Amino acid sequence: MKNLNTIFFSVFTILFTISCSKNNTPNNPSTPQPNNSTCTNGFADVFPCNDYDLMAHMTLEDLNGGIEGNDSWGWTDSVSGKEYALVCTSSGVSFVDISNPMDPILIGTLPTATTNSSWRDVKVYNDYAFVVSEAPNHGMQVFDLSRLGDVTTPPETFTEDAYYNQFGNAHNIVINEVSGYAYAVGTNTYNGGPHFVNIQDPLNPIAAGGYSNDSYSHDAQVVTYNGPDTDYVGREILIGSNEDEVVIVDVTDKNNPTNISNVSYSNIGFTHQGWFTEDQKYFILGDELDEINYNTRTRTIVFDFSDLDNPSFHMQHLGSTTAIDHNVYVKGNVLYQANYTSGVRIIDISNIETNTMTEIGFFDTYPENNNTSFHGAWNVYPFFASGNLIISDIERGLFIIRKSGN
Repeated sequence: MKNLNTIFFSVFTILFTISCSKNNTPNNPSTPQPNNSTCTNGFADVFPCNDYDLMAHMTLEDLNGGIEGNDSWGWTDSVSGKEYALVCTSSGVSFVDISNPMDPILIGTLPTATTNSSWRDVKVYNDYAFVVSEAPNHGMQVFDLSRLGDVTTPPETFTEDAYYNQFGNAHNIVINEVSGYAYAVGTNTYNGGPHFVNIQDPLNPIAAGGYSNDSYSHDAQVVTYNGPDTDYVGREILIGSNEDEVVIVDVTDKNNPTNISNVSYSNIGFTHQGWFTEDQKYFILGDELDEINYNTRTRTIVFDFSDLDNPSFHMQHLGSTTAIDHNVYVKGNVLYQANYTSGVRIIDISNIETNTMTEIGFFDTYPENNNTSFHGAWNVYPFFASGNLIISDIERGLFIIRKSGN
């Protein structure tokens, strides 16, 4: 019997192909590409919005980015203070200076290590970018981000500064910036479970073991725990989104990672990705296939992680559309949620303890519709000190938005 990972990617590929074949817009958007636009009467140019303005937009062509966009992350240069968007595409990673968010500059690109792929991911540690992909035999590229400030004639085509080859393909990479460890998930090692890499010396990544007991991890968050469960304060805790459940693993001892607990929920489609609230009391999860399988509105699931040994379901939040939710992140009391065709949704979680989550804004990068399909916003990065948000979109590349009046 095929495992759930194989089934998921089969469903994804079929639906994505069918949807693209029915709509010529995604790979050749016919809508105008404005430089910037305030959100007025529910639109920023052609893009539906609420309380978020468009600072700038760069197409895939502007990014030298192949035929599809996917994941993204951000980096702030501690020397210059400049903010950069790291935008993954089918052909590599594009590095964009967004320190003037109304006039972003493509500094250069790092091409894929092997072949093109619809899945690529990047994270940052100590001014280095770490890049993985579903492309066969891709491994992990390491790129020194300080090089971006030295470019005088952009855009440049870069080569990596180091390379790690102890796995081939990977779906995602997670980094605990406190401990200096990277966790590649969905690789061809450890049954697809997290593959540990010591990156404390970024140019000399060292294999540090892995965890295979709970099978394939699609995504994860790893923290040095400082939450309400005093049994685990100071421990390195991995929360894995593992297709049909959430797993909590103590990975402090890389030679002996230990399962703490597992938690499930009703109407599982595909347990995709999640993020802790800042107090680490609640874990907010997105399921990527429940909207398809159960004909539900965008569903966000919240677990109570006050006791890591006994996690429990806390609440669910239903969005206003049937768009598929993808990646979520928390900053302060706000949840930022990339929801494919309905764009990025901004949700107030200050009353999450009393089972209340309230949408307070959005920016929709896919104005064609809010259908349950794999188009539009793949990821949002909300952690810049400036308040700039970057959105990576499958068909339309990079958007830089900001809260109206900010």
